[in-house]
Amino acid sequence: MLLSSIGIVAGTLCNSSGSGITLAAEFTDMPALRGKDYGKTKMRYPDYTETESGLQYKDLRPGNGPKPKTGETVVVDWDGYTIGYYGRIFEARNKTKGGSFEGDDKDFFKFKVGSNEVIPAFEEAISGMALGGVRRIIVPPELGYPENDYNKSGPRPTTFSGQRALDFVLRNQGLIDKTLLFDIELLKIIPN
Repeated sequence: MLLSSIGIVAGTLCNSSGSGITLAAEFTDMPALRGKDYGKTKMRYPDYTETESGLQYKDLRPGNGPKPKTGETVVVDWDGYTIGYYGRIFEARNKTKGGSFEGDDKDFFKFKVGSNEVIPAFEEAISGMALGGVRRIIVPPELGYPENDYNKSGPRPTTFSGQRALDFVLRNQGLIDKTLLFDIELLKIIPN
């Protein structure tokens, strides 16, 4: 009797583990996810210009002044969005881009061109802009924040909620697309 009970229990366990393997195999291929990489492949936006590095940009308002040169300090206003995470804004410093330049330089973000103070995409975008221009850039992860840490290069969010939103996207190892969008306005060029 004892042996038959053990045989029944063992048979049940073998059958259930076999169906568990079958069940796991069923969920390996999910038809709803087939062909979708959710941020793993590079999106191409048709109305943007793409550079050799993979940066995509569109001039919302072309500038009419000089372009910054290496070694010069630029003063910019910028907004940042997480494209792959519901388009969540992580920085909106002032008002809508294209307004008048009011306030002190310290109210805006400034950096020296060519000094590696900012992410590669920001540097590339500014280098091709003319004074007074407003440019929207789409930043693939490889041109974004090094090691997915916004503390290593600028521009950095100035609010706690902006830091949390950006940090969540950059540090998430899951399916979140790390592509970012920036609106940049080149306000001033300070010669060296």
